[in-house]
Amino acid sequence: MKDIIFDSFQNDVNESLLRHKSVLDIMTKLNETNARVNRALAKSVTNCGCIKINAKKQNHLSTNTNFNPSLSTHIEGKLCDNCREVIENELGNNIFYLTSLCNCLDLNLYDIFLKEENKINILGKYTLR
Repeated sequence: MKDIIFDSFQNDVNESLLRHKSVLDIMTKLNETNARVNRALAKSVTNCGCIKINAKKQNHLSTNTNFNPSLSTHIEGKLCDNCREVIENELGNNIFYLTSLCNCLDLNLYDIFLKEENKINILGKYTLR
């Protein structure tokens, strides 16, 4: 069922992309939407203040076999409804152009997700991302 949803989305994106068919257009739109995601996140901190970024050195314990508890996202607070909506919208645009790039290169988005999930499941925390 999930593959049908992905394939349907990928087909819908392909049919709705009218002006930016060139791979160069798609690449630049993907970069633009990525910048807009970053800007929306920054505005959540600086304009709204619903979240705060409190960054400091990560506490990597070499003897700790479970990395997650010792690492932090550096985010304090929760997104307000308005900021959440803006960021979700910007992420949606980003996914649209990512999917457009897949279409342009004749790649299947669902297959890419499956391969990535398989890597994560096989390597687990040793993917070190």
